[in-house]
This record gives sequence, structure tokens and C-alpha cells, in this order.
Amino acid sequence: MREKDRDAWLATLFAPADRRRRLQAIHAFALEIAEIPGKVTQPLLGEMRLRWWGDALAAREEEGASRAHPVLDALIDTCHVCRLATHEIEGFLEAHIADLYDDQMTSEAALLDYCERTAAQPLRWGARALGAAGDAEALTEAGTALGLLRILRRLPTGGAQFLPSDLLAHHHARREDAAAGVETPQLRAAIAALVERASQSFERARSAARGADEATRVALLPAATVPLYLQAMRSRDFHPFARPREPSAWRRQWRLWRAARAGL
Repeated sequence: MREKDRDAWLATLFAPADRRRRLQAIHAFALEIAEIPGKVTQPLLGEMRLRWWGDALAAREEEGASRAHPVLDALIDTCHVCRLATHEIEGFLEAHIADLYDDQMTSEAALLDYCERTAAQPLRWGARALGAAGDAEALTEAGTALGLLRILRRLPTGGAQFLPSDLLAHHHARREDAAAGVETPQLRAAIAALVERASQSFERARSAARGADEATRVALLPAATVPLYLQAMRSRDFHPFARPREPSAWRRQWRLWRAARAGL
């Protein structure tokens, strides 16, 4: 996890030492699932991997259940302690099936639902693992902002199918251009609208989290660096299908430190 998503790893270090492992297990699990499309050659193989995770977690109560994966082992312990519901895990895995196919996202509402189930859910689990009072609105909006950012950052290497059909139609942008990575004024406008939507969600999360307890602030930390990336995406020289410059490591670390103490 430290090598694959350093920001998320750093965010877990602000958790109390006795609960840090639970938080790391949740984020490591989310990362494992997000990486499945890049590890398989066919969608069906990806679905089989998702099913393996679902079956393994569903069988966690069975005596002698196999623990053949270090992340699974840590997650099962976290499930026991934090009472993560099976239907929540199944919903998380089901939503990730969309990662395996090139089917166009039909609407912005469907995209927001995808972000809520894939990005907001781990934040909620993290809040539960930390014993946070947890603000449902703050966690959902922060997850939405984080999910939209991940889709926007994915565009240079694929993922254009997550640009909703209704959003493309509203801006008169062509799906074929998005799939081919051809930047047009219309497509640029559609992507700018998603950047703005991510920013709105982050601001809602920040507002909802005012006065939150320390545990909730830590649970929200994986979304703390979102504004740094969105700022770069608002610049005139931003090209959505070219890999952008990343915010520097020290800026991201400083943003995490400040959010851990003062909130998003």
C-alpha cells in the first residue's frame, strides 16, 4: 500500500496506533479491487476475482475458512471488530464490475452512484474502524469528490467510458472522441463540468465536517489532497488526455497534516 498509494498510506498514519491496522486493511482492500482490471486479460477473469473476494469474505465466519491472502487476513479481522456488513461489501464489489467493461456510463446520476459505492464506502468503513461519530454527508460527499478525481486522473490511460452519456450530450461532445482521447472544445467543456462537480462535492464535505471529532477528520483524510489535483485541472494548460503534473509530495503531505488537525 505504501508504494502503490502513498497519500492513502500517509493518511492512515494519523490514526491511533491501536486502530491503524484496521484502517490500512480497508484501504489496502480497496486498492486490491481497483487494480483488478490491470491484472486480467478478459472481463470474465476480473469478475471471477471479484467473486473470489466476495466468497472469501462471506465465508469468514466458517471454522477453518482459508486465509490465502495477507490483505484478506487483515480485512477479515477488521470485519469482525468493526462489524462490516456483508451486503455493503457485496455492493462495493458489484459496483467495481463496471471497471471491467467498456460500457458507457448512462448518466451523471449513475456515475455519482458508482463513486458513492466505490469511493465513499471505504471512507465510511474507515470511520467505523476508528470509532468515529462520522458525518454521513461529509463522508459521502468526500467519497464522491475522490471518486470523480480518480476517474479524471484515469483519462490519459483509459476510462473514457465513465464520462456520462447525458453529460457528453449536454456539451455536444462525441463519445468516439473521448474513447480515442481526441481533445475537442466540447469534450473539454464536459470534463471541466466534472472537475467542477468534484469541487462542489469536496466543498460540501468540508462544510459538513466542520466541528467533526478527530476520528472523523482522520477517516476523511484520503480525500484531503483532492483540491490540489483539481487546481491543476483548472489551469489553461491542462490537457485531460495527457498525464498531468502531480502536486509535489511535500504539498500533499502538508495538506494531509493540516486536514488532520483543522479538518478538510
